[in-house]
Amino acid sequence: MVSDKTKLPGTGTRTLSSQSQVEAFLQRLAATPKPVPQGRRGRLIFAMDATASRQPSWDTACQIQGEMFRETAALGGLDIQLAYYRGFHEFDASPWLSDAEALLGRMTSVQCRGGQTQIGRLLQHTIAETRQDKVQALVFVGDCFEEDIDRVCQIAGELGLLGVPAFLFHEGGEPVARRAFEEIARLTKGAYCPFDASSAQQLRDLLSAVAVYAAGGYRALESYGKRKGGAALMLTSRLGQA
Repeated sequence: MVSDKTKLPGTGTRTLSSQSQVEAFLQRLAATPKPVPQGRRGRLIFAMDATASRQPSWDTACQIQGEMFRETAALGGLDIQLAYYRGFHEFDASPWLSDAEALLGRMTSVQCRGGQTQIGRLLQHTIAETRQDKVQALVFVGDCFEEDIDRVCQIAGELGLLGVPAFLFHEGGEPVARRAFEEIARLTKGAYCPFDASSAQQLRDLLSAVAVYAAGGYRALESYGKRKGGAALMLTSRLGQA
């Protein structure tokens, strides 16, 4: 169950309702610049912790991922790279994929394995990718953090200088991970949002909203928000105030 205490970047600890946590996430997303030059496809790295505790959430993500492609197809599309870590220093990143079926095939072939987190390695990979060709956003879904926080924050700062926001979706509310994820989000000018198994629909809506924004910017998200309502519509409102 997600703790109802969240420390927002630049503030003290506050007690937040689930709705307020979503609003805080959307405010951070609203502060990011328009991510895609006109006429180009967006590029988004979709990264997950594939250690043993993550299998149920991995299965949920397999169901969710198609929404990201579906909602961005009319915008000229979105290229997504699946990245994950698991086991003993195992890290993998797919080729850049342009359709949901290819991504689903990759995801369903992965079995979660016990191991420690490799978030620093993921951030380094994102830096390398965006130096080759601009990445508009990094989305990460995970539940724990087991690394040297100072080292990881140094890498996150480098990613922030390249203009790649990291959007971190945190399952379970573990406090060490929460502090680390919030700091990564702050340093990359991204956003942090907690969720639990009961909020899969909310996760689906927010992931789709980030994908739409990465592919087409504010106007695309405004249209999406009017059509979908809910968290996406609230995001549109927040962006309109930015």
